[in-house]
Amino acid sequence: MAASAILYGTPRPDLVRPAAGSIQTSPLTPGSQALESLADGSAAEAVVLAPPGVLEREAVLAHALRILQPGGALTALAPKDKGGARLRKSLEAFGCEVAEDARRHHRICRCVRPPAAIGLDAAIADGALRRVAALGLWTQPGVFSWDRVDPGSTLLLERLPALAGRGVDLGCGVGVLARRILEAPEVTALSLIDVDRRAVAAARRNVEDPRASFVWADVRQPGAVPGGLDFVVMNPPFHDGGAEDRSLGLAFIATAAEALGKGGRLWLVANRGLPYEAALAKAFARVEKHAEAGGYKVYEARK
Repeated sequence: MAASAILYGTPRPDLVRPAAGSIQTSPLTPGSQALESLADGSAAEAVVLAPPGVLEREAVLAHALRILQPGGALTALAPKDKGGARLRKSLEAFGCEVAEDARRHHRICRCVRPPAAIGLDAAIADGALRRVAALGLWTQPGVFSWDRVDPGSTLLLERLPALAGRGVDLGCGVGVLARRILEAPEVTALSLIDVDRRAVAAARRNVEDPRASFVWADVRQPGAVPGGLDFVVMNPPFHDGGAEDRSLGLAFIATAAEALGKGGRLWLVANRGLPYEAALAKAFARVEKHAEAGGYKVYEARK
């Protein structure tokens, strides 16, 4: 696919202004175009809000350089404390001559694609979807807890009973919770929903069950989650763009309450310090704490 200009992420407009009509490629924007699908040398300009993870960031920068025409312009930026301080070194390692600016706690690097960029294939491979043998799961750098099962999900798995009927795994990640849910024969259908395209792609490989369906969507958007459900299971996020945002978890709770039918059950794990109790009490008829350990808490809430 050809693209005159590409955009990765949503940088602040006071830092950089992408070209009009730029094609969004962030996997965290449902409906965006995948970087991997864009042809070599197909774009004249790229703006990248670089992600914080090292392997993810290097792969995104390498893809952007791959997609650019020789001499095409790349602007890459990131908060100084979330990878921005290392952007210049990364781009120089790919063979770019870099001009760097510092503004509003960000580092902004500008360069052009060199005629012969160095090391792009290796960086792309390091950031690609892969199977991690130690986990027995397909996963990818940049996905939540990509190389381990996070302790919150582990605690929820220890307490989660066999469920029944139709349900959803909100913020499904690579499908760790869904695999356990589908061990119950009484589960008739499970929708795995995540805002990260990479997570959904990994979950498709990890969850091979005809009862499972997969949705790339922001659960906060109307219509993203079906209604009349028997259960919802979730380990909701509480960071957005690297910054803590407690409203995310509250939005997940509200979505779950709306999606569940009468008597439906929500199983939720959260960090101990997140104040979700009032929202649960308001939206559900009964709320019970089943566990609190290791900095996490598990709740069951019934409509």
